[in-house]
Amino acid sequence: MMKSTAHHDEKIARMSFAGVYPHYVAKVEGKGRTQAELEQVIEWLTGFDKKMLKKLIAEKVTFETFFDRATLNPNARLITGSICGYRVEEIENPLTQKARYLDKLIDELAKGRKMEKILRTPQ
Repeated sequence: MMKSTAHHDEKIARMSFAGVYPHYVAKVEGKGRTQAELEQVIEWLTGFDKKMLKKLIAEKVTFETFFDRATLNPNARLITGSICGYRVEEIENPLTQKARYLDKLIDELAKGRKMEKILRTPQ
């Protein structure tokens, strides 16, 4: 179990969402999913629709600003498991945890999980 460090948390906070977004698109499209599905996953987690997402990308916001402006889905706490060597449910820094929630959802999308599972739809 890797422990998140202050340096690591700071690095995530300062990362540009616009800089990472094309990598998200490439990752999911490379696995046969669509940008529309990616946007659906991001909207579920953050409340940002396609128009707002484009605005944030154009503004070149950091992850810190991105998640400051987001309205996190109340079911985000149902996102569990490992991503990048971290258990998302055990990450103490709130911003780092939100960024890893996003990573985990995108990973699940790329791995072909059903959308209702990714979006933590209650059965």
